[in-house]
Amino acid sequence: MNYYLVKSEPFKYSWQQFQKDKQTFWDGVRNYQARNNMKDMKRGDLVLFYHSNEGKEVVGIAKVVNEYYQDPTTTDDRWVVVDLSPVEELKNPVTLETIKSDELLKETALVKQSRLSVMPLKREEFDRIVELGS
Repeated sequence: MNYYLVKSEPFKYSWQQFQKDKQTFWDGVRNYQARNNMKDMKRGDLVLFYHSNEGKEVVGIAKVVNEYYQDPTTTDDRWVVVDLSPVEELKNPVTLETIKSDELLKETALVKQSRLSVMPLKREEFDRIVELGS
């Protein structure tokens, strides 16, 4: 199993909306590195849901339910989506400030490549963020 983090601005697509929808395709990715990360996602992989810009915090856990396919919002075949579904809301959102100050997390892609919208995590990083959120 692999672990990832995806970002969404809450005013565009929030964790609360995601929970209501029960499943969504993750679209709008227009960065090659983020796209390649989505192409690496496999069914059952776990994904942290991060509210960017507003909140700047990890708010929940999702899972990959369908692997990548053509992004239906564009005819450009370079871009793909994956289907995600929510698993669990974190009891306590984990802020970017907390992540930056945690010894185990200060080297994560979220800190080192802050503009990347879809990023892999090491299992230890994923587990630590979940622990901080419980």
